[in-house]
Amino acid sequence: MPSLESKIPPPAVMVAMALLMWLVSRAAQPFHFDVPARNWLTVILVSAGFVTGISGVVTFRQAKTTVNPLKPHASSLVTWGVYAISRNPMYLGGLIMLLGWAIFLPNALGFLFLPLYVLYINRFQIAPEERVLTSLFGETYAAYQVRTRRWL
Repeated sequence: MPSLESKIPPPAVMVAMALLMWLVSRAAQPFHFDVPARNWLTVILVSAGFVTGISGVVTFRQAKTTVNPLKPHASSLVTWGVYAISRNPMYLGGLIMLLGWAIFLPNALGFLFLPLYVLYINRFQIAPEERVLTSLFGETYAAYQVRTRRWL
């Protein structure tokens, strides 16, 4: 389905997943569970996810390259800062925030949406971006892929 590639903004995908998680948690009460210090854990994870994602945006801005995921092109290959740890810190930040949300909702079914988010982002956002980066930066990007993991 190439028609979905780079068409839906990843923050919209994250919000849609969060909404689906909430709807499922409300509809499926038997899967409720308790987490000690749930509120604190939620705040920590959502904050960590936000900082991770924003650090990716800030690093892209410092490198003067695009942060628009709907138009996958780049003026430079960013491999420093948070990009030395993860090739996709903005998407990783979204995943960490969704993990915090799943814990806040305390419904086991909410966790099913985390791999769905990863699968969707891998297929429809990261794969097209990687094709563009490979065509633009060739062996330099291939070497970066070898030394830095896609997510974490």
